[in-house]
Amino acid sequence: MSHRRKPLAAAFSLNTSVLVVEIAAGLKASSLSLLLDGVHNLSDELALGLLLLAYALRAGVSGRLLQLANLFNSLGLAAVCMFLSWQALERLAVPVSVIGLVPIVAGLVGAVGNWGVARVLREAAREDAAIRLAYVHNLGDVLLSLAPVAAGSLVLASAMSVFDPLIALVVAAVILVTTLRSVAGSHEELMWPENVVCAHAEPIDSRN
Repeated sequence: MSHRRKPLAAAFSLNTSVLVVEIAAGLKASSLSLLLDGVHNLSDELALGLLLLAYALRAGVSGRLLQLANLFNSLGLAAVCMFLSWQALERLAVPVSVIGLVPIVAGLVGAVGNWGVARVLREAAREDAAIRLAYVHNLGDVLLSLAPVAAGSLVLASAMSVFDPLIALVVAAVILVTTLRSVAGSHEELMWPENVVCAHAEPIDSRN
C-alpha cells in the first residue's frame, strides 16, 4: 500500500500549495475566475485526502471512502460551480474591480502545480481507477488554470473587469462537463468499490 500512499501524499501536498495560492490571490484580486479554479482544486484536495486515508485503512472502510471521494469530485463541485456562476452573473450586472496582474501570475502557478500533481499520480493511475480519476482531473486542471491568466490579460488590456466573470462562467461550465464525464467513465468501478483494483487485494479472477 505504501507505493500508493507516497504519490498520493506528494500530490496532496502540492495541490495544497496550489489551492492556497489561488484562493488567497483570488480574494485579494476579487477575481471570480481565479476563485473558481481554486475551489476546484479544493475539491481535488478533499478527494486526494480521502484517497490517502483510504490506503491507510482496511479494505471495507477504504471502499466507502472511495465512494465519498467520488462524491466530492461530482456533487459537491457541481454545487460550488453553480453558486459561483450565480456570483458571476451578478458581477456582469454590477461589475467589480479586478486586479488583472494577480490572476495572471496565480493562474500560471496553478497550471504548473496541477501539471506536477498529474505527473506524480501518473504511474499509480495506470493500475487504480480512483487515482486515475484524480489524475484525469488534474490534467484537465492544467488548461483550466490558464483561464484566470486569460481573464487577467483581458482585464489589463481593456481595463474592463467584466471579462473576469465572463471567463468564470466558462470555467464553471468546463468543470461541470469534465467532472461528469470523468465520473461516468469510471462509474462502475467507483460506485462499486469492490471492483477497484487497489493495493488491498488482488483482482478476483472471474473464471474461478
